[in-house]
Amino acid sequence: MNKYKKLALNTAVFAVGSFGSKILLLLLTRLYTGNINPGDNSTRSLLEQTANFIIPIVTVSIAEAVIRYGLDREYDKKEVFTSACLVELMGAAILLLCSPLLNLLPYARGYVINLVLYIIASSFRQLSSQFVRARGMVKLFALDGILATLSLFLFNMLFIAILHLGVHGFMLAVFLSDLCSGVFLWIVAGLWRFFDLRSYNPDITKVMLRFSIPMIPTAVLWIITGFSDRLFVRYMDHLSVSPDVGDAAAGIYDASSKVPNLISMLSTIFFQAWNMSAITENNSKDRSTFYYRVFSAYQSIMFLGAAFLIAFVQPLSLIIVNTRVYPEYARAYTFTPVLVIAVLMMSFNQFLSSIYTATQKTTHSFWTASIAAGVNIILNIVLIWRWGVHGAVIATFASYFVCYLVRIVDTRRLIPFKVHHVRFAVNLAALFGMAIPAIRQPLPEVPHGMMFYLAEGALFFFMVVFNFTAILQTLRRILKRS
Repeated sequence: MNKYKKLALNTAVFAVGSFGSKILLLLLTRLYTGNINPGDNSTRSLLEQTANFIIPIVTVSIAEAVIRYGLDREYDKKEVFTSACLVELMGAAILLLCSPLLNLLPYARGYVINLVLYIIASSFRQLSSQFVRARGMVKLFALDGILATLSLFLFNMLFIAILHLGVHGFMLAVFLSDLCSGVFLWIVAGLWRFFDLRSYNPDITKVMLRFSIPMIPTAVLWIITGFSDRLFVRYMDHLSVSPDVGDAAAGIYDASSKVPNLISMLSTIFFQAWNMSAITENNSKDRSTFYYRVFSAYQSIMFLGAAFLIAFVQPLSLIIVNTRVYPEYARAYTFTPVLVIAVLMMSFNQFLSSIYTATQKTTHSFWTASIAAGVNIILNIVLIWRWGVHGAVIATFASYFVCYLVRIVDTRRLIPFKVHHVRFAVNLAALFGMAIPAIRQPLPEVPHGMMFYLAEGALFFFMVVFNFTAILQTLRRILKRS
């Protein structure tokens, strides 16, 4: 089987396993916005981001090392998994000792126990699922994704819609869902057979830690980039000249990010398969050509996906966000188009990060992410002060865009591959051409409304034609028999 076909088949498996679960996650957005007011929804989002912030610290991002060295045939899988488990157990112990410090976060007071349980269960599931993927059990990995999301949906329905536990219900639902997922993988995949203290190898642990430790600040910085927006929007209400700040504005901003998450969904599905291919093909003779063809097709598909979301941003927002109980969520769509483009940039950065993983240059991932975080924080302070949520949206795009510019230069020093910069620039300009009028709809005059739809349709058709060749060339590679 050729490498293109293998990548496509793995992507298809992850897509089948993820599609239904991602639809359920979208339904959860309606559940949250229909049962939790914007202020509490902001608290829920901040707690979720805080957990994501702490997880790479207490686990020293060891799950990233599991997928890297678990796929490498030169390393014993039992030694890799045992080392990772012991590292995570130590991290969980440190978290428990330091948990009282979480009370220093104003929005975390009253939720500390929930937060600790959330972090431990999520870390456990992350490690288990990554090792299952490292063993090549992609179908089981995909099945677990479906079951985990289904259990998350059912637990949320129980605790939020029926028992009305609000933010506490959300935290409890995530904890139980991740715990069930981890236990399921340990039993079905027989992970317990790979955890053996007698197989502990301190040398393997050192190798894994040298790889994973530079990824701690990288993961933290990426979370800061997304996390700081919500913090600034929530807590700059006494400093900003814009009325579009505060608890409610932060909750609406969180709701506006749900349509862009569809782009993130596509990227994550592909990246799960691509990361495996990037590692296994790292020493191949034609890896530069392989990267060029895959990245070219990937960019084209992602640009078209972003264009589709922007063209239908308002109806999609009304489907995903429940405005019946809290009508203030209705304007969330006005922040969505530029966020779609920002998440698109993040997806490209994620692709380029696979080069750092494959070549074991994880320190490069750190310093490039540092640039993005620095740009994001500075622009948040300046732009949110003046434009509120719109300022946060612009800051998010700018930080991911700057990171892309840096990484596209840096990664090609490690693996030289061709990139179509002009195609990228034209596609990006077309997306902004669609985004600006989309933010202003609905337009009051019918003729102007018709002009809007004609312009959106023309730009979308242009992007389809413009990107068709790159997609077709890769498709031909996939369909080749050898």
